[in-house]
Amino acid sequence: MLEKKDFDEACNVVDKVRLETKLIYSDFLSDRTGANVYLKPENMQFTGAYKLRGAYYKISTLSDEERNRGLITASAGNHAQGVAYAAQKYGVKATIVMPTTTPLIKVNRTKSYGAEVVLHGDVYDEACEYALSLAEKDGLTFIHPFDDLAVATGQGTIAMEIIKELPLVDYILVPIGGGGLATGVSTLAKLINPKIKVIGVEPTGAACVKASLEKGEVVTLPTALTIADGTAVKTPGKQIFPYLQKNLDEVMTVDDDELVVAFLDMVENHKMVVENSGLLTFAAAQKLKCKGKNVVCILSGGNMDVITMSSVVQQGLIFRDRIFTVSVLLPDKPGELAEVAGTIAKVQGNVIKLEHNQFVTTNRNVEVELRITLEAFGTDHKLKIMDALEKGGYKPKIVRTSL
Repeated sequence: MLEKKDFDEACNVVDKVRLETKLIYSDFLSDRTGANVYLKPENMQFTGAYKLRGAYYKISTLSDEERNRGLITASAGNHAQGVAYAAQKYGVKATIVMPTTTPLIKVNRTKSYGAEVVLHGDVYDEACEYALSLAEKDGLTFIHPFDDLAVATGQGTIAMEIIKELPLVDYILVPIGGGGLATGVSTLAKLINPKIKVIGVEPTGAACVKASLEKGEVVTLPTALTIADGTAVKTPGKQIFPYLQKNLDEVMTVDDDELVVAFLDMVENHKMVVENSGLLTFAAAQKLKCKGKNVVCILSGGNMDVITMSSVVQQGLIFRDRIFTVSVLLPDKPGELAEVAGTIAKVQGNVIKLEHNQFVTTNRNVEVELRITLEAFGTDHKLKIMDALEKGGYKPKIVRTSL
């Protein structure tokens, strides 16, 4: 049974390794929701995520014999770095099993702390099963990323910091993968002030806690398909599930498309890189009915590789109608391309790519296809460009954008 004294002890231990992540007031979210919305930027922790808290506290509770046998865990990346860093601090060996889909930045940073990395499986659950088999075979001490009360207690230290800095907090939004962070934060928040509403947020494609709460028992999803790789979990923790049942007020879900747009909003409005899992609360806050309330969104991590970042930015621009592709038909004769370009320029459209297909019909002298990828200021500007092309007689059609 987790008690306040457990979290007090964890706070003292975690203070040795955590960086201070003071709340950031979000004008962007506050204006959108009518609430007072703050961000808890755990993406700014030393290892780029909150996971260091639970890993370090858990390892502090082990005996010397348990530590010296060597540690092993499974993780999509952030817990991996937390365990690797903590093991380095204690001078013990760590083996980390990571899904093959883990972003390269998380793999390399885990290795940089001296851990041995083994890539196995497509999702966390497959990596975990393999890590447990290695632990049994080699006699290693397994550090579970979320289904462990000591780990959850370490993660819960975030709630202590939030409440100390914002005593009148009404809502805390917390990302959910397997449920360890949500367990720690919700349990401590309710111990300090039962009136605080704690809302868990999951990706729609991996909402294992929501499904389990609805059924009243732990269930395993058939798949965990989401761009939020850090929360791509099919089965929540069984040990921590009773705490989630007792202390979570609600679970919201966020689609991948919402995360793509949220990344763009975060970069443009707060100048921070936050990974897709960490953006769950940022996206969910915009759907929360909380006018006039004090709301804190926990940004759980910022470990995102540049290739994923590039892809998400491009998709976000497309979703926001700031990049789009249009197909027009025109005669294949000198000057036609200049006419189209002039029409677009008059309404401040910016051409970034052209594709000329001369074989769209059997008679190219009659018409050829021109696909134009453009930059716009948003939906209204996009419609203005389309209208200009229509009035120019080009009969534009929106087609799938590829950059």
